[in-house]
Amino acid sequence: MAESKYDLRKVIEELKKVPGQYHETDLEIDPEADLSGVYRYIGAGGTVKRPTQEGPAMMFNNVKGFSNSRVFIGALASRKRVGKIMHHDWHTLGQYLNEAVSNPIAPVLVEKEDAPAQEVVHLATEKGFDIRKLLAAPTNTPNDAGPYITMGVVRGSSPDDTQHDVTIHRMVLEDKDTIGMYIMPGGRHIGAFLKEYEEIDQPMPITINIGLDPVIPIGVTFEPPTTPLGYDELGVAGAIRNQPVELVQGVAVNETGIARSEWIIEAEIMPNTSMQEDINTNTGFAMPEFPGYNGTANSAVHVVKIKAVTHRKVNPIVQTTIGPSEEHVSMAGIPTEASILSLVNRAIPGKVTNVYNPPAGGGKLMTIMQIHKDDINDEGIQRQAALLAFSAFKELKTVILVDEDVDIFDMNDVMWTLNTRFQADKDIMVLEGLRNHPLDPSERPEYDPARIRQRGMSSKLVLDGTFPYDMKEQFIRAPFKEISNWRDYLK
Repeated sequence: MAESKYDLRKVIEELKKVPGQYHETDLEIDPEADLSGVYRYIGAGGTVKRPTQEGPAMMFNNVKGFSNSRVFIGALASRKRVGKIMHHDWHTLGQYLNEAVSNPIAPVLVEKEDAPAQEVVHLATEKGFDIRKLLAAPTNTPNDAGPYITMGVVRGSSPDDTQHDVTIHRMVLEDKDTIGMYIMPGGRHIGAFLKEYEEIDQPMPITINIGLDPVIPIGVTFEPPTTPLGYDELGVAGAIRNQPVELVQGVAVNETGIARSEWIIEAEIMPNTSMQEDINTNTGFAMPEFPGYNGTANSAVHVVKIKAVTHRKVNPIVQTTIGPSEEHVSMAGIPTEASILSLVNRAIPGKVTNVYNPPAGGGKLMTIMQIHKDDINDEGIQRQAALLAFSAFKELKTVILVDEDVDIFDMNDVMWTLNTRFQADKDIMVLEGLRNHPLDPSERPEYDPARIRQRGMSSKLVLDGTFPYDMKEQFIRAPFKEISNWRDYLK
């Protein structure tokens, strides 16, 4: 009997078998602020305003105003759950993704009858079509610009159809057939393709794929230099599952969608056209972003015109996330760990044993690097590793270096090393005037006029918590006896 194909529903069935990893409710929930407000307490984690916690992924079966749709949140809001979804040790997910990105399995095209995402078709030209009434996209806070698609994987291609890309953007439902899409300047290949379309003044066809096997949103968040222009990140998910992601030709645009999605929005990005992101609310805010603050509404987001929406016939699932949640940490952080490991292993093999991008940095702004030193000649190699990390991921702001006996996943242990193996006058490196991430509110000229010329620049920090190799005898942790059967005393 052939193994069933992976999609979101298969993953949910697997999670149901693991205690504490999945919960569903039939209580009615309002998608406007209430849904995210509830999950904030149950399982959001990350940099969400306290109180929050790590908890189960959650399915809301009774969404107010949407009788034929469910909303699923938090699939990736726990690193341990990501490990279960990938069938891999959660401690070494960065290494695992590094292997996957190096050995991709390319997606394949299937026919419409083999694409559950196209079981039901709505054309935007139909009378009464309104994406806001069709798709249960949540509004995360009362101040948001509107309902946002936060876990929609955008697929687009170059005008000559020789290069393809998949990526995730924040997308707000602006009108019955209009989406406002924010594409961060210089950060995405979709943006490079769009420039080519704008040069010939043609709309760019795309699909927005919602409700996916969670390894797809993780795989698509790789960035250059790990995945150069033309690298199709769907191959990463293919490698993780050892089966290709299936694509299907759109019904209304010349682009492919992910065939086993719950929903596919087929649309076009209009050339050389923009609109105010919060045009319907004028709050000045977009939605909560990964640093933990509400993002500022952009005055000129790209205009996306919807041509069709397709979805599964029975109870299609809208997959969503909270911007600052642990889910973002998993999507952004684990691929970044893989990118850093890839670069440092090529440059200084064997010297970085593991990397962790913790929730404190939203998966992007901070990394903790575990360093191996063989002898006195390796002294200083740890700082070389930090510089390589900044090269691997330009949005990284802070690097903490620790020794092999430190648990990089335990912030108490990391802070312990900064209190007992660190002196501020010798173990701090500051790199000024570098590019970083414009969503960090401290990266404004008015915050540091002498060093920040424009928003999105930053001074970057290295905290070297590794002890000097020639003093290693002074830094041996208390030598407790190793007891192999300690678990027996809990029975």
